[in-house]
Amino acid sequence: MKKLYTLLVATLATGLTLTTHAQGFKVPQPSTAQTITQEFGLGKITISYSRPNVKGRKIFGALEPYGKVWRTGANSATVITFTDDVTLEGNKVPAGEYALFTIPDTKEWTVILNKTTKQWGAYEYKQADDFLRFKVKPGKTTQLVETFTIQLNNVMPSTADLHLMWERTDLDIHLTTDVDSRVMAGIETAMQGEKKPYFNAATYYYENGKDLNKALEWINEAEKTNTKAPYFKLWKARILLKMGNKAAAAATAQEGATLAKEQKNEEYVKLNEAVLAQAKR
Repeated sequence: MKKLYTLLVATLATGLTLTTHAQGFKVPQPSTAQTITQEFGLGKITISYSRPNVKGRKIFGALEPYGKVWRTGANSATVITFTDDVTLEGNKVPAGEYALFTIPDTKEWTVILNKTTKQWGAYEYKQADDFLRFKVKPGKTTQLVETFTIQLNNVMPSTADLHLMWERTDLDIHLTTDVDSRVMAGIETAMQGEKKPYFNAATYYYENGKDLNKALEWINEAEKTNTKAPYFKLWKARILLKMGNKAAAAATAQEGATLAKEQKNEEYVKLNEAVLAQAKR
């Protein structure tokens, strides 16, 4: 009975609208649900949460008191899922599913990953079930954020920013993941097989500051499979330019642009001509 009463109170407090199917109609939910999925590193991050609105109210320090655990959304606890191991603000987090709670405060918020994902709000939250707690300083938004928003921004191969925004508060959480060691190990293993990934390995080496001589060797091998492909010429020209060989880069890019024009491939005409222009500077 106690659990049922708690659930009823939580439902009324959050304004959850129940749909009466017997009456044959639905009404909009006051706090709409959203699920976002973002590729990150070699895996994905998925966040499922409900989005309350300000509605002219004072939020932090009033509706959501300072120093108290907040569900970080509305309705059920917000759930964040990592398919790969990640690091949040320097704290290692294994792949898995976690409930995301926070404790707002004026100068510093506590961010919590809790192991109990299926719970209503924070009414039955238990600190004993926490996997991780860490502190983050809040920032300010330039404009009012009416609807509570969670976003993943500045997404790079191994870094990203998780933003929690509501009212005029912006919480920025930095994420990292190990990509390079896994990719390098994958390249080494694949190069021992029958189908060697010359092109993908060459472009990865180019983009990540690896051995350019090896990248050139691999792009040359890739080019042998199709000597008329303007994209092989493009990447070969880029590698040569990065190595400082402008003359060879210009000649290769010119070949790529010519092939692309013959094939009426405007995209690779532009890309090869861009490298050609850089090589001639």
